[in-house]
Amino acid sequence: MSTTPVRETAMLDLLDTQIMQALQFQPRLPFAHIAAELGVAEQTVARRYRRLRRDGILRVIGAVDARALGESDWIIRLHCRPDGAVAVAEALAQRDDAAWISIAAAGAEIIFSLHPRSEQDRDDLLVQRLQRSAPVHDITAAMILHRFVRQDVIDWRGRQFVEGRESGTVTGDYTETELRIGDQDRILLDLLARDGRTSYTVLARSTGMSIGRVTRRIAALQAGGILYFDLDIAPAAIGSGTWAFLWLRVAPAHVEAVGHALAEHDETTYAAAITGSFNIFAVITAPDTNALYRYITTKMSTLAGVHSFELSPVLHRLKQAGSRTTGGKLAHPSPLSRAGHHASVRAR
Repeated sequence: MSTTPVRETAMLDLLDTQIMQALQFQPRLPFAHIAAELGVAEQTVARRYRRLRRDGILRVIGAVDARALGESDWIIRLHCRPDGAVAVAEALAQRDDAAWISIAAAGAEIIFSLHPRSEQDRDDLLVQRLQRSAPVHDITAAMILHRFVRQDVIDWRGRQFVEGRESGTVTGDYTETELRIGDQDRILLDLLARDGRTSYTVLARSTGMSIGRVTRRIAALQAGGILYFDLDIAPAAIGSGTWAFLWLRVAPAHVEAVGHALAEHDETTYAAAITGSFNIFAVITAPDTNALYRYITTKMSTLAGVHSFELSPVLHRLKQAGSRTTGGKLAHPSPLSRAGHHASVRAR
């Protein structure tokens, strides 16, 4: 995630870290600009970036904001037989509409984000396929209503929210008709989902547009809040630590205040208001379990309006931001298009 702090580690030297920090702020920033800022050669920056991407340390991705298209993102919890959870999670990881997949709760729970392309796709997965999967005991689906972002967030999407220009409200000089997604746009978005730094020349050749048209189209989709670029960082590059999902039941009058307070905590990498019996969801990271305990008992516990909470420690992350993770590194994306590709989740 672009809000994840990047620090010099055994895997990353100072220059690697500086390049990644620059890309967090502007994922498509030209290498020449980064090189000038850091006082090194452009070829050095390009070579370092290619190595980091090849080694599965980072990916720049072009992502679509579901709300800008009138669609919804969901957080899904599956309670499973421990001996069947991995197989179900692996099948889900093959789906293009499942972007973040983790196994938690001693291996008996799968938590993943879902961006269905249509109501039919959503119901096909949640009502048909998963209900018929023998290892799955229970399904809980929560729609994401609002994302809370800290004031000093550095990623493009976060800045858009902080400045009060939430998805669907930023149109610049573009009309609603111009922002409708067509067939060429879908090809463009698929290419950027696989590599957010794909050159305008390649994008133009693949979509049949001119370079000028591609450049203007990307600007329009960004200005309309439909397309945003993010830096996906491998878990191994961030360093060891404890990750957990936090579910809160909060009094309605306190949801906004609690959500914003959570977002300001250093331990929080994501926070959102959701539907369901829990109305706030957050992703928490800490150096170890002792630090996680201190966070819950000394910071989270002070938030007014919290009635109860549930904490689900993450055991294994199979996928993040659409990328499979293997050995803590990011696997290269599938050459298959996002559109219409769904893996089968069958009873086992």
